[in-house]
Parts: sequence; structure tokens; C-alpha cells
Amino acid sequence: MQLVEQRIIKIGHPAWKQIDAMSFAAKNLWNAAQYAIRQSFIYRHGVPSYNQMDKLMQPKEQYKSLPAKVAQQVLKLLDKSWKSYFEALAVFRLEPSKFTGKPQIPGYKKKDGRALLVFTEQSTSKKVFKKTGQIKLTDIDYNFDPKIQEIKQSKYCQSRIVPKLDHYVLEIVYYVPDVELKQSERIAAIDMGIDNLMAVATNVPGFQPVLINGRPLKSINQFFNKKRAQLRSRSGLKTSKRLKAFTTERNLKVKNYLHLCKCLCYRFVGGSQDHKISDRSKS
Repeated sequence: MQLVEQRIIKIGHPAWKQIDAMSFAAKNLWNAAQYAIRQSFIYRHGVPSYNQMDKLMQPKEQYKSLPAKVAQQVLKLLDKSWKSYFEALAVFRLEPSKFTGKPQIPGYKKKDGRALLVFTEQSTSKKVFKKTGQIKLTDIDYNFDPKIQEIKQSKYCQSRIVPKLDHYVLEIVYYVPDVELKQSERIAAIDMGIDNLMAVATNVPGFQPVLINGRPLKSINQFFNKKRAQLRSRSGLKTSKRLKAFTTERNLKVKNYLHLCKCLCYRFVGGSQDHKISDRSKS
């Protein structure tokens, strides 16, 4: 199976400028290729395949501004988006009630936007990885040191750099051997809610049902909505650097809380029950 380690790359990071420039170039390639495909589709010449688009775009400046393997991944993602569109359209024609509207053809990315970068195993230095266990991506003068030791001991798959509001997220994907599931009579059930985010119960003898408090999440969202409304009212803008930073902070808080809740569930189901971190102590 595949696992992922995530790293946040902010504007002060040594690799920021190179990553930002590459992500912007990937957006330009996406839009240039998208224009060619849309024109072909609109004038009923069909949708070019990935191989056709790769051959067509290779002489273009947008293609040459990226490492070849990275540019190919941009075109593969674009090809995948068109295939998904036709699949959704086929389902829509059979069962339109499943959709809120007719699927639309893939669109362009914003003029000042960024695009996802995918670095396959061929776009990652094998020498650096074998020698130090670090990730050295093509045309990026920085070695990323994975924190999870399993990456160094397992098979590296690829890295993705995902553009966010005011930062990038580096996702290091690696393979680990599948865990053989053993038959067990233990059963666990989790009921999701709002004030009580999770109610956890199992058939383990002596286990008492546990409630995971959901009020902290509600509090985070309420404060975020109130503060965002105030900032928008003062500036008159729908978005700004301050709003992007504030949104990122809120998203990270939510992600961290949900991750802690998941860890608690594993701990409870595994038989190590600690009521000090349950809803009974208002945590």
C-alpha cells in the first residue's frame, strides 16, 4: 500500500522561489494545452490523446520551461481530467438525478494561479536517495529530509508539490508492504456527530463507550467565520494575504484536531483506554 508524508513549504523556505516558479510554469503549460484540446473538441475534431498532446507541446516554450518528466505529468493530469469528464457525462445521460447539473468540460487555471507538480521516481535523484535517504527533486536545489524512517527503508514512489493559499505542501509517497489482516472477533463502531464528534464503542469486555468532544471544532469554525467577516468588512476585499494566512491557520488547527481524534480512536479500540482525554473531562 501507499503512504504519504506531508511537509509544509512556506515563503521563507530555501526552495520556495524555484518551486513557485515551476508551479507557475506548470499552470502555463496546463492552460496552453487546455486551449488546444478545447479548440479541437469545440470544432468537433475529437480530443487529442496524451501522446498526441505530448508531441504537440514539446516544441512550445511552456513545455521547455519545465523538466520533461514534470511537463509530461502535467499533460497526464490534463488527459485524466478529460477522461473523467466523459465518464461523468456518460453517467449523467443515464441517471441525471445523481447530478446537480450537466458536467462541464475542464476549464483553465487562473491567470495568476499555480498548478500541481508531480515528480516521479525518474525525476528524483536515485544517488542522493540511496546515499542519504533524502529527496532531491529535478531542478530544485534543495534536499528534503523525510522525517518518517519508513520512507528510507521502503520503496519510494513519487513526490507531489500541491499549491495552497499561501504555501505549498510537499507530499512524499512511498510503498510499504501490505499488512496481513488476521481474523478477530473484536468489533468497533464509530458514530459521527457534531457536539459529540465521535461515539466509540466495541465488544471488548470491560470497554466503556467513549465520547470525543466536537465542541472545539465548532469553536474554531465560529471564530474563523466571525474574524473572516470582520476582515472582509474592513478591507472590502474577498481575499488578501492576511485572509489567506488566517484560513491556513484555521485549516491546520482542524486537521490537527481530527488527527488527534483518530489517534485516540486507535488507542481506545486497542484496549488502552484513558478517560482523561475523553469528553468527560471536557478536553
